[in-house]
Formats: sequence, C-alpha cells, structure tokens
Amino acid sequence: MKNIFKILSVACLLVIGACETTELDLRENPNNLSAGQEDLDLVLNNIQLEFVDFLDGTGGQGDGFGRIGAELCRIDYMNGRNYTNAYGPAGFDDEWTTAYADMLTDIRLLVPSALEQELYVHVGIAKTLEAFTLVTLVDFFGDVPYSEAVLEEFPNPLRDSGADVYASALTLLDEAIANFNLEPSTNPDIDFYYNSDVSKWIKAANTIKLKIYLQSRLVDSNAMASFNAIIDSGDYITSSADDFQFAAYGTNEVQPDVRHPRYTESYTVNGGIDYMSNWLISTMLNDDDPRIRYYFYRQVSSTPNNDAPNEETLQCSVQSVPVHYQGTPFADIWCSLPNGYWGRIHGSNEGIPPDGFLRTLAGVYPAGGAFDDSRFEALGQGDGAAGAGAITPIILASTVDFYRAEMAMVNGDMASARAFMLDGLQKSVSKVSSFAANDTSADLSFEPTAGEISDHSADVALRFDNASSDEDRWNVLAEQFFINLYGNGIDGYNFYRRTGYPTTVPPNVEPNPGSFIRSLFYPANHVNNNFNVTQKESVTQQVFWDNNPASPGFPAQN
Repeated sequence: MKNIFKILSVACLLVIGACETTELDLRENPNNLSAGQEDLDLVLNNIQLEFVDFLDGTGGQGDGFGRIGAELCRIDYMNGRNYTNAYGPAGFDDEWTTAYADMLTDIRLLVPSALEQELYVHVGIAKTLEAFTLVTLVDFFGDVPYSEAVLEEFPNPLRDSGADVYASALTLLDEAIANFNLEPSTNPDIDFYYNSDVSKWIKAANTIKLKIYLQSRLVDSNAMASFNAIIDSGDYITSSADDFQFAAYGTNEVQPDVRHPRYTESYTVNGGIDYMSNWLISTMLNDDDPRIRYYFYRQVSSTPNNDAPNEETLQCSVQSVPVHYQGTPFADIWCSLPNGYWGRIHGSNEGIPPDGFLRTLAGVYPAGGAFDDSRFEALGQGDGAAGAGAITPIILASTVDFYRAEMAMVNGDMASARAFMLDGLQKSVSKVSSFAANDTSADLSFEPTAGEISDHSADVALRFDNASSDEDRWNVLAEQFFINLYGNGIDGYNFYRRTGYPTTVPPNVEPNPGSFIRSLFYPANHVNNNFNVTQKESVTQQVFWDNNPASPGFPAQN
C-alpha cells in the first residue's frame, strides 16, 4: 500500500508542475478524510495492508515486528554486534507510524461510520487487527499510548500501562466477536484474510485471546483458566484451513511491487540481499528436518571454511574462532555451514562481500522463492516461484499446538506437551510441503518422503522422551517451536523472554554486546515530538508480563 501511495505521489508531482499553485489550498488531503467522505471498503483495505506492513515490513520501510522478533531469537540473522546499536530508537519510527498515524487513525475513521451503516464485518475485522497490533506494541515496547492516542485533543498522548493495554485488547476482541455475530448490511468488498467468513474471524479473535493469556501467565493467576476455557469451547484455530495469515502477495515487480518482502530481498539482479540464520539452518540440518528445502534455497554446493578459506567472499574463514565460542557447539557454525548453506551467525557484521550469488536465499515457504532441489544455481529476480503463493504467517494452527504444549509443560504434564508438540510439527510439515508446487521450475523428486518425515517426527519424540531433565525437554520444545515460527518471530521473541528457552541458541558473536533486549527503545520520533514522554533508560526494562530475573543472566544467551 505504501508503494501505491508513492506512485500516486509521483503522479501528483507531475501534474502540479503544469498547474496553478494557487489552487492547491482547495484540495482535500486524501490521507486525512473526515467522517462522511470515506469509502469504507477502501479504508478497510488500507487497514488490512497497514497491518501486514506492521508485521512484515511490506511497504519497504523498516523490517516489521515479525522480522525484528525473529532476529532477536535467532530464527533470522541479526546484523549488529551491539544490541543497542542494532536496534536504536530511530529504527522504529516507521513501524510506530504505521501503527498509530496509519492503522489506528484509519480504524478511528472507519468504526463509527461502519456502525451507522451496519457494516459489522468491517468493524469486527478492524477491531481484531487493532487488538493484535496493541498487544504487539506492548510486547516490544512496554507501556504505550492508547487511551489518548490519535485523538486531536491529545497532541502529546500519555502512555498507558502495558497491562491496561492488554485489557483493552481483550475488550476489543469481545467487541469484534459481538459484531461478527450480527447480520451486516453487506460484507467488505475485499477481505485479505478470511474472505468475510465470520466463523473463521471469530476463531482468529479467540486465538488471539489464547495468545494474550499465554503471554500473561507469569503475572495473571487466572490466565491459565481463561486459556483453558477457550480450549474447552473449541472455537479457536485448530485446523490449517483456518490459519490466520496474509496470502494476498503476487508476482508483479513494479508499479507496485506486490511480492513478499523476503522474496524481494533474496531474488534481485545482484543476487541475495538477506543472510539466513546459521543457527536455524544448522539446527534443521543436524536434525534432518524435512522443511529445510522449503525454507532455504542454496545457490552453491559448498562454503569456504578453515580448510579452504576465501577472504574475499567469507572473511571469517581466515579468522580464529571467537574465544567465547571455543569448546562450544557454536565453534562449528560461527562462520560457515556444510553442504552449501551460506548464512551468518547472530550479530555478525563483517561487511558486504561479493557473495550475492552465493548466499542461501529465502525458499518457497513462506516467501514464494525457490524449492531447493540441489540444482545449486545462482538465482535472481523472477526465479523460483517468482513470489507466487507467499504468505505472512500470523497465528497458525501449528502455533496453537505449541501454545498448548507450553501450558502443559507449565503444569508438569509432559505427556500432553509431547503430544501437542508432535501435532504442531505434523501440521507445520504438512503446510510447508504444500508450497513446493508453487515453484514450477523445481524437481520435486527431492521432496522428503513420507518415511523421512515420519523418521524426523520419531527422532523429535525420542529426544523429548530421552531428555535427562526438564530443561532438556524445554529445549526440544523451544527448538521445534522456533522452527515452526519461520516467517514471523513475534511469538519466538516472547517465548524466549517468557521461558528463557532454548538455551541452545548461540550468543552474539561479539563477546560484550550489551544485555539482551527485554524491550526496545521507544522510537525517536515519539520521544522527540511528545513532551509528555521520556526515553527509557535501558533496553533491560522488562514488559509487564515478564517477571523473570533481570538481565544480564536471563535469558542465558545474550
């Protein structure tokens, strides 16, 4: 959507050059319409696109919180040896603007008029997306403006406590469900998520409640009972057919570029831009994970290492293993991986060598890239699935199984935790493998067999069964959860702070990177332009639901 606005802006500039400038004051600002002027279908379209931009950075500005969370918990590669430099205040201006100036402003515009016109599905969608957005803002920043946000009478809104914002999100979800249960005058022209199927929207709203209760369990004694009440109702996402995801990406490259952001950052005329996470790849590789060929595409069959170093393309191949990695499993993955997987370790910032056509690229899931059929060919713009079939996962049925596994672990019910984990794994593998057909250029004989999939599941179960401690069982669960979350790491970042697992992730390659980020600095624009707020003193400030020990020391790896 931001790309579309950019195109319109260029067109306006061309027109203005041939017009009398005295007429400019007579025009209405199309992005600041008053009630009664709006086309509510277009406003709702905008809200839906702003929401996925907030999560996945689809507008080309910033990364989105799905990517930020994934970087912090090692699902994605983090570039930056020092945490506070890698995630400075100015880096979140775009996400903050998308949430407040764009999405929440549009929702405030839509809801009153939609209620007047009995457009109840419009209202339910808007409130559901607003609730998820508010929860995410709290999860990453802590206390945030809400009750005074985007209101003209409060140009310098105060922050609400994170707990109050969570409570407001639950109220919004109740209101959304109530609207979904009403008979609308008409449905939205476009619903990018569920095509106006209100039964699926109600399941999504209830599943966001599950997420809220799970995240609040350390500070809310009623959270588990509330969680279980929804489970008992059965009215939540249990099937992949009901997955909460954005699947409206396309293959068009320009005017506007509607491809998945991970595709656009992997398949370019100059090769790959992104690096993939060495930890995630190595974990999947060591476990013979059947999803690895769907997640990642290798352009080469080998990478430089200490036996055959190449300073030009992989500088670390001529360097010594960092002292704090020596004698640990990370010594083997800190620089390079076997079998042509060309990624980077957490915090590496050694510069940009000429390796665009060597790096491992985003695969066919979820980005619409290439299925890895061991062809080992350099790929560029338009290759693989060309972006077709891409999604941004938000909450999947497999993810809910891992929610339930965590709650079972907390209750000491290891048998149920094991069963839920394996259910989530099965759903994840089944969903991911369905994406291979989107890459019509691929040799699908390289897809894992049913036997290989079964063997992997049995190996995961065996590791859980043979774990010598609860800590080891938590690590098995956490690793499988993180692999499941590839494409959106928000839940991974929350899980890591909530539980401290997995302890098997590598520390930053910098031995003194500063303490792990328990909450982000507030965006620079928010602090600089609002005289009622001040910047937090440190990123070690914990959000309201995180009552674990302070940093450093928790989580175990900085």
